[in-house]
Amino acid sequence: MAQAHRADASQFLDNRGYTGPLVRGVNPVTLFEKAVRDRITDSYYWKEQCFGLNAATLCDRATELTFVGGTYGISEKPSPFLCLAFKLLQLNPERDVILEYLNFSDPGSDDEDGQNAVLNSRGDFKYLRALAAFYVRLTFDAVDVYKTLEPLLLDYRKLKRRVRDSFTLTYVDQFIDELLTKDRVCGTSLWKLPPRSQLEDLDMLDERISPLADELEELDQDSQNGENDDRDDDRDRSDGEVSSSKDDNHD
Repeated sequence: MAQAHRADASQFLDNRGYTGPLVRGVNPVTLFEKAVRDRITDSYYWKEQCFGLNAATLCDRATELTFVGGTYGISEKPSPFLCLAFKLLQLNPERDVILEYLNFSDPGSDDEDGQNAVLNSRGDFKYLRALAAFYVRLTFDAVDVYKTLEPLLLDYRKLKRRVRDSFTLTYVDQFIDELLTKDRVCGTSLWKLPPRSQLEDLDMLDERISPLADELEELDQDSQNGENDDRDDDRDRSDGEVSSSKDDNHD
């Protein structure tokens, strides 16, 4: 079994003899720095929980995740999240599989209340969604990164993040924003994503309209109406005072 573990761990870890699909011209697993790859393949979680996974069983494993993160602790131990992301790079599944991960719902869930209906429409498993989004950022081209990840900015569920020596609280939308704006997330260097404005100028992306735009417009309208009402009240009070003054003078 140990020999099988070693074979699985070292499979496709460099470009020698690799004949599978490439990501931006390289073997997908080399998108992780070598030091991180070595920590992952030496870790207990990789050897015991990632061995023999395929696209379906990895999905099951990812639904068990309880936090996102890169490496942590003095020894920079790789998180389960990072190990599964690396396994995804090794498997290099079809695009449709990753999109299914993003919106995967529990088939056994029969709760139809409003809140759960919303959750089902955006994927029951938020850490599976975060994992798939991380993979999208690593492997998809720039236009598809924006088109795929920007809708997830409406997911406001909480996420637990493991940092070097503690846990912190973040949110799905915040995690997605980091993927879209930062060059390093979860201890992993990301390829330089061109600014959205640049892709818009090249007519590769339509201008993004914020889903909050209508709400902001309503707030502005309400504020403007409130100011108009205040001015009307002030005018009424002023007219009343003038009228009262005239009556007093007449008396």
